[in-house]
Amino acid sequence: MNHRILELLEQQSGAYVSGELLSKELQISRTAIWKHIKKLESAGYQIEASRRLGYRLIGKPDKLSPQELTLKLQNRGTSLVQSIRSFDSVDSTQNIAQRLAEDGAPEGTLVIAEQQTSGRGRLGRKWVSPSGKGIYMSFILRPSMPLHFAPQLTLLTAVALCRALRTAAEPLDIGIKWPNDLLIGGKKISGILLESTAEEERLRYVIAGIGISVNLTQDDFPPELLDIATSLQIELGKPLDRSDIIAGFFEQFEQLYAVYQKEGFAPIRMLWEALSVTLHKPTRLILASGETVATPIGLNEQGALLAKKSDGTVVPIFSSEQVPAG
Repeated sequence: MNHRILELLEQQSGAYVSGELLSKELQISRTAIWKHIKKLESAGYQIEASRRLGYRLIGKPDKLSPQELTLKLQNRGTSLVQSIRSFDSVDSTQNIAQRLAEDGAPEGTLVIAEQQTSGRGRLGRKWVSPSGKGIYMSFILRPSMPLHFAPQLTLLTAVALCRALRTAAEPLDIGIKWPNDLLIGGKKISGILLESTAEEERLRYVIAGIGISVNLTQDDFPPELLDIATSLQIELGKPLDRSDIIAGFFEQFEQLYAVYQKEGFAPIRMLWEALSVTLHKPTRLILASGETVATPIGLNEQGALLAKKSDGTVVPIFSSEQVPAG
């Protein structure tokens, strides 16, 4: 029914279609028409309503096209993405990618969605995922390495994404917060979640999930998040092409992944430290064992955060939340 209403609105090329005509054409009540209009709006369509004139279509969602994305990836010379699974709405791209991985999907299988109903970040937190405005994607990696190297892949992904977004949204000053959030002026614009499955201490596969707030407006964020979250469009003052951003990310990721496989973690560590916005600042670290105040000074060779305590001792931190000290 939504498709038929959309078809009738599109036929009028921006002119109004009366509710009476829609009701008669579809043989449903005007109340039912209104409900279907609301569903179209929630899917990203912009529809203007007038009690006197009816409804007219004034904007369509910016939908990601697998064909267009494939072409852009090819133009950038990337080959990691082998297949793209595209969805209008999913509970979580992570869940779909995990099922595909269990069914034997190869490395480079990419899952993208226009909307997530249960998108998640670290520690089970919900990720705001309005339709057609962000990037919600997960892809499968099958690296041949021990399980304890998995955190390094999270840091590599953060570096690749930060470099890609700095290029796409120049001159915004985008930086990395330990371990995998991207910030602009202290506000979060992107999160990364890597989930791995191992067998006999070796990785079977890794699902890399990425959420980016690209073209969200302030109205898309719950009021309680406005002080801590933002989008590229809000900060830049104009919308960005989401497929360009995805292609740019995979260009960066493929280059760094090749370096990592050849030279190890050291080059990635240097890049991460250069892009970090939380190093050398006193920080309250929230650990499973409690809280402590320390100053992050870098990463060690395993990818743990090195934190210098007030007594001068340096300890490795593998998992924590960071809150500014004070």
